[in-house]
Amino acid sequence: MICPKCECEYVEGIQNCPDCDTELIPVEQFEGKLLHPSDWVIVYSSADVIETEMLKANLLGAAIESIILSQRDRSIPYLGEVSPIKLMVKKRDAESAMQIINDINDSPGEDVE
Repeated sequence: MICPKCECEYVEGIQNCPDCDTELIPVEQFEGKLLHPSDWVIVYSSADVIETEMLKANLLGAAIESIILSQRDRSIPYLGEVSPIKLMVKKRDAESAMQIINDINDSPGEDVE
């Protein structure tokens, strides 16, 4: 049995994960749902985490799963972002994601007064 949330594996007979209280599932059911780096591609890079989060939200609205990869070292005091933040999607969604991102970046923003 395995926890689909924290991926901890437990012996048969345990029903819920003791760490996060999620219902356990058989390992066979979980296999195939693991994230493999080779299944993902970078569709956008930025130094702005807010911009990247907003693009991720737009992709989610289009039912495109995405993840954000940041190489920022949180142990160093924030003096301005210099490390790249990458937005990644599954290869099968890359073309659609790029179209959405390009449409957003090509559209004029609204002036806020």
